[in-house]
Amino acid sequence: MKICFLTKIEKPGVKEAISFTKNITKEIDVFYGDTAIPFPLKAINKNYDLLISYISPWIVPKEVLNNTKKWNINFHPGPPDYPGIGCFNFAIYDSAKQFGATVHLMEPRVDTGKIIGVKHFSMTEKETVESLSIKTYSAQLVLYKEILKYIEINNSLPEISENWIRKPYKRNELEQLATIHSNMNIKEIDKRIRATYYPGKPAPFIEIGGYKFEYNPDR
Repeated sequence: MKICFLTKIEKPGVKEAISFTKNITKEIDVFYGDTAIPFPLKAINKNYDLLISYISPWIVPKEVLNNTKKWNINFHPGPPDYPGIGCFNFAIYDSAKQFGATVHLMEPRVDTGKIIGVKHFSMTEKETVESLSIKTYSAQLVLYKEILKYIEINNSLPEISENWIRKPYKRNELEQLATIHSNMNIKEIDKRIRATYYPGKPAPFIEIGGYKFEYNPDR
């Protein structure tokens, strides 16, 4: 089985997922990237049995999806309730009781394909973006191993009854969530900061006089 594995190098669970895959097949091409790196040309010009997007920075082109012989599968760090960007952020802001990871078939439109697996876990009231992401990537790795093993044994995909709950969140919606306004009460400000702050990433912010001021607890 020839596999194309698209991912980010620094994300938790990536090395373990690749190692697990190599125990199933030696025919695996791994492509690391980020949003500043174009989609890899080698992946465009080669036919694979299985294409896997595992915390990948790329939206896979339609022609690449069409070239895959069997399945194009995406592992989404979020449950069916939270498709699209900002899954951690919106779940924390909503005070969700549970979260998880989802695996689904890829369509040209992000996070809309048929769901073939979900791994849920409980959230706490004090969850942060950092703590929730750690739990999620751990659950996603477990789910990855289950799905790959199922495919290896059955040469088919699992059937489950889970469906996407809503349309995928967009970047402008996340930007709105991260925006602090001067008329907000302190409870709302604290809630938005907890839902959107992650060390080293774009922070919650307020705009005054055309200038953007970001929250920074280390200064």
